[in-house]
Parts: sequence; C-alpha cells; structure tokens
Amino acid sequence: MSRVLVTGGSGFLGTSVVAGLAASDAIDCVVSADIRTPGPSVRLPGVLYERLDVTDAGGLPDLLRRHEIDTVVHLASIVNPGKNTTVAQEYAVDVEGSRAVFAACVEAEVSRIVVSSSGAAYGYHPLNAEWITETDPLRGNDDFPYSRHKRMVEEMLAELRESAPQLSQTIFRIGTILGPAVDNQITALWEGRRVLKLSGSHSPFVFVWVDDVVDVMVLAATGGAAGIFNVAGDGKVLVEEIARGLGKKLIVLPPWAFAAVLGIAHALRLTPHKPAQVKFLRYRPVLENTALKEVFGFRPSMTSHEAFSAYLEARALR
Repeated sequence: MSRVLVTGGSGFLGTSVVAGLAASDAIDCVVSADIRTPGPSVRLPGVLYERLDVTDAGGLPDLLRRHEIDTVVHLASIVNPGKNTTVAQEYAVDVEGSRAVFAACVEAEVSRIVVSSSGAAYGYHPLNAEWITETDPLRGNDDFPYSRHKRMVEEMLAELRESAPQLSQTIFRIGTILGPAVDNQITALWEGRRVLKLSGSHSPFVFVWVDDVVDVMVLAATGGAAGIFNVAGDGKVLVEEIARGLGKKLIVLPPWAFAAVLGIAHALRLTPHKPAQVKFLRYRPVLENTALKEVFGFRPSMTSHEAFSAYLEARALR
C-alpha cells in the first residue's frame, strides 16, 4: 500500500491525479500539497490537504516523514504564465522548486518519485525527428523558458540517478493534455475567429486525454515500471485538421510576420509570449509512444484524433 504526496495537487492536472489516487485500492494515504488552498467543493473525503510552496520548501522533509510518504508525484510547475509572470518566477517554481522537492525526497528517504515532464524538454528545432523517442537528446530551447526549465529539471534527475540511485524515478514526457475543462496555451490558440497557421509548417500536435494521464500517474505510483516515457495518444493532428474540427478558417502568416506581432504585443504587455514562441508552433516535437505501451505497459484509451474529438464535444457543451 503506497502513501503518496502530490505537489501541485490543486492545479488542473493535480486535482484529477489526486482524485485518481484517492480512488485506488492500492493506496493507503493521499496528501495533496499546493500553495493554493482548495475550496470545500474541491476537497475529497479521505484526502489530506497541506499548504506547500515549493519555492520555500524547507519544511517538506518533515511533512514527508510525518505522513510516512513513500512516493511523491511531482506536478508543481508554471504551465500557463500570466501576463505579469516573470521568467525569474517561472524559474523559481519550475527549477529551484523541483530541486527542493527532489532534495526533500532524498532526505526523507522516499522510495519513488513520479515526475510530470513534457515533450517541450526535447525542444523546438527544425531538425527534430519526425517521431521523437525517449532516446533522442533533450534540447529544450534557452529562449523559451518552459522548454529550458523542463530540460534543466530532467538534467537534475539524471544527476540524481547517479547520486541517489535508491530513489526510483518514473518520468513522463507528456504531450498536449486535453480534457472537458482544459484551458492552456494550446487551447488559447483556438479561441480567435481563425486558427493560426505558419507558412511552411503543418504544426502537428500529439494529444492525450486527461484521464489517460491520470491513469499512468496512478500506475506509476502503485508499482509501475521506473523509467522515462513519452505520454501521448497514437498519431498526430495537423493544424489544418484542428481548424476543420473547430469550424474555423485558417489565417496563414509567414514566421517572420508572426514573430514581429509577438514582439510588439509583448512590448505592450498584451501577451507573456516573445518572438521565440514562433518555434513553439513551427517545430513541434511529435512524441512516439511505443515505450509507454511496450515497456510501461499502458495503452492510451484515446488516439490524438479521438482526444481532440472528445475535446470538441466537451467544448460544444460548455
């Protein structure tokens, strides 16, 4: 019986993961730890809620010992920075916060850590392989903070596998998560009257339904295989297909023009995104999920196309 603490337990993914863990018969205790205090409507019976700021996590080892935690699911990060969020704030949470959590796990003799990484750790580059596997290099872009931070966190974890081999690691490099109430940088691209397409690129996306992400997290926390795994549904969805599904027309811009628009909008504080965001759409990493199916032993319930269709259905209902 596992005793699990989830960092970022009150976030979009964290709330779902906490619920999935709480429903598992293989888990004896679930602690949801987050800087945000969940309201009464969010709290689940049997789940313990603790306040945790990963940028000031000096008390985390004692918290882990007090609840006799053997497994930590680390989800805390800034996925959707606000207009006024600084890169320093993102770094403090994503990188230094992760460092503090990993150190606390070693100090408190936690036996397993499950980490939500991202396909962004591979980076957005013109020479990306058509299908990226877990053996491809991590080249998270230095000029794209989220991508750089995910790469840096994984570099930390690689060092930890040498210095603390007793801490088992399961790392999930996750594609774009879709769900009934999802709201992220990707879905924000689809809210305008038209869908943006950069000339010369199909901007392929790999999608994964939120329930599948929850299921792999629960499996990892209850004895699933250690290792590094891409998490995505089978197949990819092109930007043209996304526009058709949304019933919207494409607006096609050359990359240089979109970079100029972002530069002006960022200078006016209309968006947190900088011209480097062009790479985010132009050179998307397309995740191959063979290891997830054949080594970890999990087959997503939905393909990328099916996850997108389910999102469209939920969006219509909203």
